[in-house]
Amino acid sequence: MNVFDKSLSPSAQDPSGNPSWEGSSCLREAPLERQGFTNRHLSLPIPCRVPPRAMCSGKLQTGLLVAGYFVYLLVGAAVFQALERTAEKQQKMAAAQMKEAFLQNFPHLTVAEMEQFMKNLTEAIQNGVYPVGNESQTENSNWDFSNSFFFAGTVVSTIGYGTLRPKTAGGQIFCVFFALFGIPLNIVFLHRVGKMLSLLCKKLGKFLYEKGMRKKKIKFLTLLFFLVTGILVFLCLPSLFFQITEGWSYSEGIYFAFITLSTIGFGDYVVGKQPGRIYFSYYRTLVAIWILFGLAWIALLFNLLTTVLEDTEKIIVKDLHQIVKVSKDNEESQPRRCWPAHFLPEEEVIPPCAGGDAQKMESLAACSEQTKK
Repeated sequence: MNVFDKSLSPSAQDPSGNPSWEGSSCLREAPLERQGFTNRHLSLPIPCRVPPRAMCSGKLQTGLLVAGYFVYLLVGAAVFQALERTAEKQQKMAAAQMKEAFLQNFPHLTVAEMEQFMKNLTEAIQNGVYPVGNESQTENSNWDFSNSFFFAGTVVSTIGYGTLRPKTAGGQIFCVFFALFGIPLNIVFLHRVGKMLSLLCKKLGKFLYEKGMRKKKIKFLTLLFFLVTGILVFLCLPSLFFQITEGWSYSEGIYFAFITLSTIGFGDYVVGKQPGRIYFSYYRTLVAIWILFGLAWIALLFNLLTTVLEDTEKIIVKDLHQIVKVSKDNEESQPRRCWPAHFLPEEEVIPPCAGGDAQKMESLAACSEQTKK
């Protein structure tokens, strides 16, 4: 059945005498006779009218969201600038001193040759080749099965470290089609894993409910279990493992774990690429599996935080509306100063309304005489 085939009768009339279609569904239709058409079988949908209060509330929510978003970005930019600018300046000075000392030790090198050497070295590192120690040997490939599986996981999860990427035309074209179908497949997989994690929380809540616990307490405990278990399994324990295997500090391990699972993927820390370290077989494969399951957990965490922020925004808007309403009510409820009639000029005395109640007018006149006495 077509939603546009229903006839709509006007529910009210506006002051001009035209029929009004307010109060019906959003897909409403107005007869074309109003617009000069004579065909009774045709009708056009007209947009639903949003109440002014709801429109004002939506604009207020949008304004708060935009303002909060940009304030958050500005605060973050200021903090990062304060924390990182001095360290960057020190690193640049150290690099300049190193280049100057290198040229002094090898006077036969020119500045241009030195710059070209540094450029080639930087490009090699950006392409995933670390010419330190035995890492430059050709038998150590970045495209063995473990590294290739890790790369495939970073593609479908949209992490994209950038340290390992295809160089050939065939590899680049295949990467496009692989990501085109792999990213939706990864979303479906993460959705299924998220359902499994939610089912575990529901089973825990059902178990606690059977023990006689209240629903609010059950909701709080299941949420706490979800957060603590996820932080422990996907952040704390892997960071300890990375500290032992990669030689990073524990804070660097936490940083790498969160930047990876949130799919930010700066590429400044990548597993299995430390020069001089020996890694066991399929190390990066295990890391890729950890990434896939960790993505499902952190997606649920982000959904939870999104719900909390939306609820907080609604509460703020509701409180603002309540404050405005209370202020208006206070202004309207303030007592007006009434002066006796004999203190007012004759032209300011309000004349009686034509057609009013005679009894009310007599009572007003009596009050006026008592005031004069």
